[in-house]
Amino acid sequence: MRFRAVARLPLRPSANSAKSAPMQYENAHILIVEDDFASRSLLASYLEQAGYQVSETAQADDLAHQVVSEQIDLVLLDINLPGKDGLTLTRELRAVSKVGIILVTSSGDEIDRIVGLELGADDYVTKPFNPRELLVRAKNLLWRVQDGRNSNPEAATLWHFEGWQLDGSKRLLSSPEQQQERLPEGEFKLLQALVNAAGTVLSRDQLMDAIHDREWTPNDRSVDVLIGRLRRKLQDNPADPHFILTAHGAGYMFAGELN
Repeated sequence: MRFRAVARLPLRPSANSAKSAPMQYENAHILIVEDDFASRSLLASYLEQAGYQVSETAQADDLAHQVVSEQIDLVLLDINLPGKDGLTLTRELRAVSKVGIILVTSSGDEIDRIVGLELGADDYVTKPFNPRELLVRAKNLLWRVQDGRNSNPEAATLWHFEGWQLDGSKRLLSSPEQQQERLPEGEFKLLQALVNAAGTVLSRDQLMDAIHDREWTPNDRSVDVLIGRLRRKLQDNPADPHFILTAHGAGYMFAGELN
C-alpha cells in the first residue's frame, strides 16, 4: 500500500506551541491511519500547523513495514478500519517497533480500548475528541518515545529479584528460565516504579505519574490493565500474587525480594 504523504516543510509554530513543545520534537513524523476522509484531513492540517511532519492513509495492512521504513515516531490509529482492524495492527506493530501508538475509538468501545492497551497501545482518544487535547497527548507521548531513544544506555539500571532480571537499557524482562521479553514503555515504567519502591504501597495516582508524566488524568483502569499484563509476564497468579500485591482501596505494592 502506498501512503498519500502530506509531509511538507514544517510550518513555524506559534509562540504558544513553542512554549508547550520542546524544539527537538517539532519535526517528529506522525502517521494518521483513519478511513474517514474529513477526520483524517482535519487531523493532518492541525498537526501540520503545530509543526509536525504528517503522513496519512485510509488503511494500512502493511503498517508495521511502513512504520519501520518511513521512520514513523507516532501513529494515530483508528480501531475500526477496512482490512486489518486497529487492534490487529497494534499487535503487529508492537512486535517490531517501540513507535508511539494512540488509538482512536468510538465512545462505546470500552472493551476495545482495554484490549488495545493490553496489546501495547500507549494511549487512546474517543470520538468526538478535541483536537487540542489530542495534540497535548501526542506531544507528551512523542516526548517519552524520543526521550527513550536518546537516553544513555550506560546510565540504565539492572534490577534482580528472585531469579528475574529487568534491564533498564533495553526494557528487557528475563525470567529464571532465561526467557526474555521486551516490555512496552508503560509496563516497564510501572514495574520500574514498583520495584524502586519495593515494600511500599503506591497509589494509582503515583503510578500514573510514574508511567505517563502528563498533564491530564487518564482512567484509573489503565493501571489495572498494566498490572494484569505484568502479572502474566511475571507468572504471578492474580488470585494469590507473589510479586505485585493489591492493597485494596490504596494501590499496589511490589513484594519480591531484591538481590
